[in-house]
Formats: sequence, C-alpha cells, structure tokens
Amino acid sequence: MGFVSVLAYAQKLVGERLQPGEIAVDATAGTGVDTLFLAQKSGPRGTVYSFDIQEEALNRTRERLQGQPGLSEVRLIAKSHHVMKEAVEPAHLGKIAAVMFNLGYLPGADSGVITLPETTLPALEAACRLLRRGGVLTAVLYPGHAGGGQEAHAVQDWAEQLPGAEYEALTYRFVNREATAPYLIGVSKRK
Repeated sequence: MGFVSVLAYAQKLVGERLQPGEIAVDATAGTGVDTLFLAQKSGPRGTVYSFDIQEEALNRTRERLQGQPGLSEVRLIAKSHHVMKEAVEPAHLGKIAAVMFNLGYLPGADSGVITLPETTLPALEAACRLLRRGGVLTAVLYPGHAGGGQEAHAVQDWAEQLPGAEYEALTYRFVNREATAPYLIGVSKRK
C-alpha cells in the first residue's frame, strides 16, 4: 500500500481538526469535492463558505451537494478567495476550523482562468486571520501548468516566512516524481 495522494492528505489534515458544528472555508470551489467533504465533516450544525469566480464551478459544486444527507449549511459565493475575510459573517471571524485551497484551474473549463499569486497570497493571509487556534489551512499546488510554478513558488515562500511561534507549516510531496507534480502546503495555527 502506498502513501495517500496530496488531495487525500489535505482532507486527512482537515478531518483531524474540523469537528461537527464548526465553520470551514473552501477557498476554491472548483468541482465541489472539498466543499462536499467540509459540509459532511461539519455536519448539519456547521457552516461552509465556498468561493469561486467561475459560475460553472459553483454550478458543479451545487450539483455535487444536491441530495447529499446530513450536510452543513453551504454558502456558495461568486467572488475571489482574496475577499473571504469581508465575505465571512463577522461572528465567524477567528472561529474558522479549516480553510482548503486547491489552486490552479477548473478541470474541463477554460485552462486560461487560473489562480494567481496576486489574489492567492492575500487570500492565504486572510485565511490565517480567520482561523481559530488549532485551525488548519491546506493548499494543494500545481506547478505543472502555465503560471502554476510561479504560484507554487510564491505560496512556498509565503509559508516559509510564517512566524514559527504562531504557525506550523509543512510540505507534503513525493520527492521521486517530476518536479511539476502536485504537492501540498499545510499550515496549523498555534495561537
């Protein structure tokens, strides 16, 4: 049996922290996989904010959620992830248990519409401010597409600069695969 994929490891990190009734954010709704995971994990008493700039992504997410039992309240937000702090209800500030980023582009859609460091870095900063103590942030990076390497490098630099007294940051990647293979940055808020 091999190691779990970067996507599965991101869900593992979040699954260990996010409790029923808590609040979570999917910063990049995409196909809705992470939104569904968060909504199942936080359950009917929880809340999930799901952001995407593409209506197609929000529609795919909506379809994935349809008919699933026991989900939290899901708020689909047609805005960029960099405005998440302003879009999250004020009562939820500093109480978010998990924020998930799956960067890159929407599979099967216009591959020219990608996440960019100019919005991703402010979104990561906002996510850190939204997290509760012990909360977790995951960012799956895709350096193999046009613009992906630049974004991955920027996110890696950002994570390495986080103050160790306030955050723990890790990288999960397969070192014997191509340098363009997806990998994960995980951040835990210490205080």
